Amino acid sequence: MPINVKPLHPMFVGEVQDVDLSKPLSDETFAEIQAAIDTSAVLVFHGPKLSEDEQAAFAERFGPLYADNRILKTGLKDRIGPKLVDISNLNENDETMDRADRRRIFGLANRLWHTDASFKKVTAKYSLLHAHTVAPEGGETQYADMRAAYDALPQKMKDRIADLEAEHCIATSREKLGFTEFSDEEKNTLPPVRHGLVRTHPVTGRKALYLASHASHVVGWPVPEGRMLIHDLMEHATQPQFVHTHTWQVGDLVIWDNRCTMHRARPFDLDTYRRDMRRATVMDPDYMDAAVQKTA
Repeated sequence: MPINVKPLHPMFVGEVQDVDLSKPLSDETFAEIQAAIDTSAVLVFHGPKLSEDEQAAFAERFGPLYADNRILKTGLKDRIGPKLVDISNLNENDETMDRADRRRIFGLANRLWHTDASFKKVTAKYSLLHAHTVAPEGGETQYADMRAAYDALPQKMKDRIADLEAEHCIATSREKLGFTEFSDEEKNTLPPVRHGLVRTHPVTGRKALYLASHASHVVGWPVPEGRMLIHDLMEHATQPQFVHTHTWQVGDLVIWDNRCTMHRARPFDLDTYRRDMRRATVMDPDYMDAAVQKTA
């Protein structure tokens, strides 16, 4: 039986109905999900909570996951396994983090508009975020359609940015909030990388803006001018007509295409509420191959 995808926004985002991700998916059903994500860029699944292995196994059908998801080197025990990223306000003892915890301060930058792993040489293809515990108020996730945002640009701007690159670094987004306490080891793990401001989707052929709070400046431009351009493009791309807000329920899994979307978390009371979210991040081998060809 074909899957049913209910549109949640005029431009993107679909809700996949009657699919239980805790049960095995046939190749035919998976192919339909793949086609739906290519079209909608963001897909929402409702269902039971998945184990770490179940979530990782589903994600790995889309491609390889990042092997090392730990940016901060705390020396503390991880709360979840290495295949997933802990997107929560909980510490290694499963308690809410206090305000002095570096991980809590670091995580605040998730409230800035960003694209996952744009600060890596091999960028992210998909992210799959799964809700184990949600805040009763706040804590939504917003998504921006960077394809529609690109389409809406004047042709003069499209021509201006066609071949421009921006430098991305994880420290850039954190420094915007005053988090500068990176160790030398942490700095050396993720040096700055360069990516084009415009990317073409390998399946649909649609062009999209490629932006993030991790983007520091435009390569080859005076830094203030480049930062102003990035700021203006991000303001354009996050206008209400390009944005969808997802209100989480326990068991939700949302998958989005990082090649053509941005997203951000919304605030909630970090001291009162528990928010346990776990993300699997799929690497982008298509972009990796293109980068190798470009430098060959």
